Order: sequence, then C-alpha cells, then structure tokens
Amino acid sequence: MPEFSGPPLDVTVPDDLTIPQFFLDYNHPLRPIRKDGSPWLIEDGTSRKIGYEEIRARTFGFANGLSLCFGIKEDDVVLIFSPNHVDYPIAIWGVHRLGAIISGANPTYTCDELVFQIETTKATIVIAHPVSLDTALTAARAAGIPADRVLTFGQSKQRTVDSVISEGLAHDPNFVERKLAPGEGQTKIAFLNFSSGTTGKPKAVAISHSAPITNVIAMAMHGKVGQDYCPWEQQRFRPGDVAAAVLPFFHIYGLVLSIHLMTFCGMSLVVIPKFNFTDFLKTIVTHKITHLMLVPPQIVLLCKHPATKEYDLTGVRFLISGAAPLSAELVNQLVKIIPNAQIGQGYGLTESSTSITMFPTEQKIGTPGSAGRLLPGVVARIVKQDGSLAGYNEPGELTVKMASLALGYHNNEQATRETFVNGWLHTGDEVIINEDNEIFIVDRLKEIMKVRGFQVAPAELEGCLLDHPDVADTCVVPIPDDYSGEVPLAFVVLHSSTAQRVANDPAEAARVKASIMKHVADNKVAYKKLAGGVEFTDIIPKNPSGKLLRRILRDRAREMRAPKPKL
Repeated sequence: MPEFSGPPLDVTVPDDLTIPQFFLDYNHPLRPIRKDGSPWLIEDGTSRKIGYEEIRARTFGFANGLSLCFGIKEDDVVLIFSPNHVDYPIAIWGVHRLGAIISGANPTYTCDELVFQIETTKATIVIAHPVSLDTALTAARAAGIPADRVLTFGQSKQRTVDSVISEGLAHDPNFVERKLAPGEGQTKIAFLNFSSGTTGKPKAVAISHSAPITNVIAMAMHGKVGQDYCPWEQQRFRPGDVAAAVLPFFHIYGLVLSIHLMTFCGMSLVVIPKFNFTDFLKTIVTHKITHLMLVPPQIVLLCKHPATKEYDLTGVRFLISGAAPLSAELVNQLVKIIPNAQIGQGYGLTESSTSITMFPTEQKIGTPGSAGRLLPGVVARIVKQDGSLAGYNEPGELTVKMASLALGYHNNEQATRETFVNGWLHTGDEVIINEDNEIFIVDRLKEIMKVRGFQVAPAELEGCLLDHPDVADTCVVPIPDDYSGEVPLAFVVLHSSTAQRVANDPAEAARVKASIMKHVADNKVAYKKLAGGVEFTDIIPKNPSGKLLRRILRDRAREMRAPKPKL
C-alpha cells in the first residue's frame, strides 16, 4: 500500500513531561543556547521585556495563586477569553503546573458562543481582558460561574492576573507539581482547543501535553535548529532572532508556533494584542522583527496596501503562511517586498496539534502552491474516492499518522470515530503529492470553509439563519475572496408570505436581505458574518436522503460572482 513518510523522528521525545516542564525546566539536545540578555517576551505597546527568570517566577506565582485563591487543581479547566497578552503564556504554563487544562476562546465571541465553550469544557474560572470583560461576565453568569472567578490580564474592576501572581509569590507553595509517569504525557490533556466540525457547533479538541512538545521537536528538526548546516546569516532559526506574535494565541497556529516553537528556538517573541496593519508595519521596524508567521489576508495587505512601501522590511528573514492556501501570485509579489526572507507555506490542523508539512530549509522560496514537505515522524496516505490508495500526482483525501495527533474530540465519541480512524487522522482535505514529496492542497472534502484562517461550519450558520422569521430553508457556501480567502454566502428560500412581499415590492428584497445579514452579525463572531451576501432561491437542492447538495450551490455562487467578460 502506498505510504509517504517524512524523515524519521530519531531524537529524544520525552513523554513524561508537562508543557512547562519541557519548555521551562528541560534542556533538549536540539535546543540552542539562548543569547545572554535575550528576552523571551516583549510587550509591543510598552517594549517591556520579560526574561527567563521572571517568566519562571511569574509562572510559579500564578500557579500558586490559583491554588491558594481558587483551589484550582488537576484536571480543572481554565478558560482564557482574551486577545494576545504577555501574561497569556504565563497563564498557560501556570495552569499546567497545577495539572489543570487550558481552553482558549476567541475574544470576539458573542455571549452565546462563549457560554457554549464554557459549558462544553466545564470551565471553572475565566481569564478575560478588559476589552472582553463585559461579555465574559455575562457569559460566566449564564454558565453558573461566580463573578469573583473572572480575572483580567489588565487593570479592571475584577481581580487581575497580576494580583494573583503577587499573592502566589508572597506565600509558600500550596501545591506539589506532579511528575508524570512514563508515557503519561501522551494521554494527559493540556488543551481543549475548538475546531469546527462538518455539522453543528464547534467541537473541543483534546490535546495532550506530549502533542505540542512532539510537534515542536519535529519542526525544529525540519528547520535544522541548532545545526551548522549553512552560513550563520542564512540559517532559518537562530537564537537572538525576533518573531512577531500577531496570530491569536487561542488558535492552534499561534499557540504552538508562536509561543512554543519560537521560544524553543531561542527567539524573542513580540506580543501583539490586535492586528492593525499600519501599526504592525511600525512594530516590524521598531522591534527589528526577523520572523513572521502570518495568514493569507495579512499577506494580501503586505502586497497591496500603499503603506507597505513606507517601511523598510529588509530585516525580515523568514515568513511562513498557514491556515489557508497562498497563491503563487502573492508569493511572487511578496518576494519583492521582503527580498531577504525565506518564504513558504506550512499546513496543519488543530487535530494534528499543528504542523503536518512545512517548506524545507533547502528552499529559500517554497515551491509555488505547495504546502511543503511532510515533517519528521509523519506518515501519510492519500485515499481516493473508491477507497484505494493514491500514488504520486493522484488526488485523494490526506490521512496522516503522527505522534502529535490529538486525543480526539472531548466528550464526542461519534465525531472522534469519524475523524480518527485506527490511528489515522482524516483531514478532510483533498491533496496530491509529487515525486519531490511536496504536498499540494487541491480542495476541502469536508464542508468547512476558512475565513481569514478561521474555521467556519456552514451548518452552524444555517442553524442561525433558520431562526430568522423570513427564512424557510437555507444553504451556506463559500465564495472566493481576495482578502479573506473565502467568505460565506447564504442561499435562502423565503417563507411564502415574505416571498409575496418581495414579489410585490422590489425594494423589499434589499430590506429582507439586510435583515437576514444583520441577524447573523448580531448572533455570531465577526468573521462568521455573511460577507458574501444573501441570494434568494426557490429550492435548496438535496439528495434523496435529505443531505444538502452544497457543491451545486457552491458552483452556482462562483458563476454568479465571477467577473463578467468585457465586450
């Protein structure tokens, strides 16, 4: 049976350490020596620098404070509802010191979306940011969490993370950090990260402590970290480099690559709370950023925004794009803007605890359209529609087996059985692999769309649309978008009375469409809004069993929105 493999993962991968034990206490053979005085974290707005000893102290202080003040213990869940903050990693590692679990939530969630995540994870404490505090308090109250168990990273009317750290540092240890048994790191849950399934609401992906550790080691091997494989100036990851942490930490991409890979490589991480493009350009220059981990919409701005040419970006040495495919045309434009950078793509999922592929160090510019090569320790099969295994250049669904796979979907056995089959992760992505072992993403077989790198389940939006009084039936499909990659468009069958109103008054159609779009915007996070618009239709095509024939409407939408040829 044809299988495709990355190189062997033939280095030490400890399976008896928690994430903070590995990253703060343990010296792995691949880990380079950090430069003297090189901070781990830098706060973008204030330029405040936090070094290793302060991080260790604050991590202990937060763990001890959580234990003293709130009784947080092993397997409790702490939910973080905040944009990026310099204490975000410290909060993660402090919670993990206690053997407890972190669940990161999108800080732009609506109250209902946050309540769903709190209830799904059974979180007992919420860490918010002042900008998201009102929603956090409302959602906590709805989920039965007392207001005094809502903390904030910054100053607010609530107890702050900083005060909990101070409390913890002022007292003797109130907890004993447990040493894991051999192999226990592979089963002990560290994170409950949310990922949309093909139906219904997002699902909590249970990620073990060993999974991100293994993925970071595999990426470090792939990137030849600590190896003298070429002149120092051309080495991809070097101690003393500076990375921009602009990707959200609640997302698996920012969580594993920004926080954990970059610090493992001895880099300083500039923590950026919110992406504003012109401010981001200033940050790159001010902090002498060398490494960028971005998503295609941010790269579109780099290539097309007029402000880009006002800044000197020649110090950028590395850019990787992920979360959605990046076109060859954009890569070609990018080369002109950051001429000294190694540029390429990576590919991964929440369910794989991030990276499955990355562009190799042998390439300064990744192969156009390629998601890169399989990481060390990854074995892949490409399954054709008839169930047989594809060879080179034959399309099929990518399935992978690797040591960093998630444990499954938390409290959702059916979804776990459908996605994790006999040790293989079914990615839902149609790919081909060429003779150079380069992976090319062809199409998503599942129905999930990617909007600015975020997963959006059409079924979730359809459920929301059906709550609108004018909507009798609906189907949501993705349409291409230069900025967001793709955006949702809703085909809607109107109730007969509404359809009659629309037929009698042409202006009524615009009012109904606006009302439907507002309904979604009011009830869903911003990236889930119907940016592709609403189209009325007489019928939603379905197969005999009632399954939506989404592909038919997707093709229709693309034809409708395709540029009209000039006469």
